[in-house]
Amino acid sequence: MPVEFLISALVTLLVVVDPVGLVPTFIAITHDLPARSRLSVALRACLIAAAILAGCALVGDWLLRTLSITLPAFRIAGGLLLFSIASEMVFGVRIERQSQQAEQALEERVRNIAAFPLAIPLMAGPGAITATVLLAGRGGGDPLRLAILLAVIATVLALCFLVFALATPIARLMGTTANTVLSRLLGVLLAALAVQYVIDGVRVALAG
Repeated sequence: MPVEFLISALVTLLVVVDPVGLVPTFIAITHDLPARSRLSVALRACLIAAAILAGCALVGDWLLRTLSITLPAFRIAGGLLLFSIASEMVFGVRIERQSQQAEQALEERVRNIAAFPLAIPLMAGPGAITATVLLAGRGGGDPLRLAILLAVIATVLALCFLVFALATPIARLMGTTANTVLSRLLGVLLAALAVQYVIDGVRVALAG
């Protein structure tokens, strides 16, 4: 059902991209920029990430066929990758890694921080790309489901921009403890979704 696909796609991408969890990294990267420049960086990062994920949704299935990779195999591999990301979220490794990437970007004086590290790999990273391709594969080539997936991508990245625009008050409101708890709860949810992807892939592979 399209409604079930909509809910699944929205929850999966929200958990993988984790807009609220990116707030500390965004603040660390843009702390020395004026407000207008911070909004510009946020907008460009979200547009770049949206373009990458939309491209994966449109050509991901074709790419798998070209490489002779079956969808069940990609579901299993993708599920394992998402489970790895989920375990990082649960044990707090992901937050530490994002902070290190932010510090590295500052130290190296990256010219376009909107592209790196915000758009890639923090928003449109391996997990988000994998999830997008998996969701596109679940759509089975249905134009309606593909349109739903593209709309979900646009919604999630629009939410990222809104969160970045309100990054300072959100960080002040949540604090370190709340952000840590939220990241771990979302990690458990993502782990369950990842296991489901693996189960679906194994089931289809065995049935074939």
